[in-house]
Amino acid sequence: MTPMPAYLIYRAHVHDAAAYRAYMVRTPDAIAAFGGRFLARGGQTVTLEGAPETARVIIVEFPSLAAAQAFYDSEVYRAAMPFRQGVADVQMVVVDGLRT
Repeated sequence: MTPMPAYLIYRAHVHDAAAYRAYMVRTPDAIAAFGGRFLARGGQTVTLEGAPETARVIIVEFPSLAAAQAFYDSEVYRAAMPFRQGVADVQMVVVDGLRT
């Protein structure tokens, strides 16, 4: 049986955009190495209900929950993480998708 896709949802309140760029340039190759692809990458958001969204929102599709976890645990991603520490407050969750 084919694994279900998984979606990494990343919300960042960026405090220093120039410093955050050092993190941003390091993540796309790491994501791709684990079969991930960007579905949304910090574009315009529209709040339909609740408090206005002020975070940068990124959605990445991975082939499975295991692939998303492997990306997060990888040495290459762990090496990128210090570049966002202190310049952005981040929340990152992964959710199983549906088989289509």
